[in-house]
Amino acid sequence: MSEKITKRKLRADGERNRQRLLDVARVAFAERGMSASLEDIARTAGLGIGTLYRHFPTREMLVDEIYREQGEQLTAAAVELSQRHTPIEALREWLLSFIQSLENKQIMAGVLACMSDGGEEYCALSGEALVTALEGLLDAAVKAGEISGEVKALDLLCAITGIASFSPEADWGASAKRLLDVLMAGLTAAPATKRSG
Repeated sequence: MSEKITKRKLRADGERNRQRLLDVARVAFAERGMSASLEDIARTAGLGIGTLYRHFPTREMLVDEIYREQGEQLTAAAVELSQRHTPIEALREWLLSFIQSLENKQIMAGVLACMSDGGEEYCALSGEALVTALEGLLDAAVKAGEISGEVKALDLLCAITGIASFSPEADWGASAKRLLDVLMAGLTAAPATKRSG
């Protein structure tokens, strides 16, 4: 019995160490990009470099996991927000969360660009999950009569990520939020009356 308890404790400790490494690495990559030292990440997490490599054998695998975790959080947020807000409010709050996620990744762009082919494939799959999550929010807002059905999820994401690529300065998030206000105003505006003839 004690052996089983010990094994469970070891697994729980391992999961806590893994999550601690992810939390510290997320901040380190956001602040320093590719210059972030894995040794410093392990040290800040209060762990040895060997523990880091046991969980994440390569830098790319560590970055991959951070990206995957953020994608999962955004996907789950779409469901949570739709349960707590009206469709249009849930849509806006989710897009604000998306912008916040991009603010972290903007500095991580150099890290993500260095990922392997497998990592790039994973990022594409994560992107598909985000499009699907946003489509659900848009569909709910359309059914509620709060927006028209003309906007596509991918177009909306591209509009927001475009400003991140065009304006990578530290305050680009504020610009993205102003753009979101414009987009939301357009989405909620009454459709223009068609001209006769």
